[in-house]
Amino acid sequence: MTRRKSFSPELLEQLRAMPVAAALDALGLYWKKDPDFAPVKDKNTVRLNVAVGGGAVELLATGCKWYDTRAEKGGGGAVDLAMHLLRLDFVTAVKRMQTNV
Repeated sequence: MTRRKSFSPELLEQLRAMPVAAALDALGLYWKKDPDFAPVKDKNTVRLNVAVGGGAVELLATGCKWYDTRAEKGGGGAVDLAMHLLRLDFVTAVKRMQTNV
């Protein structure tokens, strides 16, 4: 019986709690905060414009939570963000983030 390797709970928790801007930096993506954005619900929400694969993505971010306004999809944590923006599977996304934490 072969034992599957898994990621440490500490690493996964660290990636889940990582703020969106830090996750984008760790992924090596260019992003810029929209200085004119006025949040409606949570005053801590920011709008980030992210360059990905020759295109642009507009994210609303509050801490580790994010929402892609154009794709109408959101999530939480660095792994979900990497999977969404870079079209990666879970294992590949964690490995990519793990090397940059």
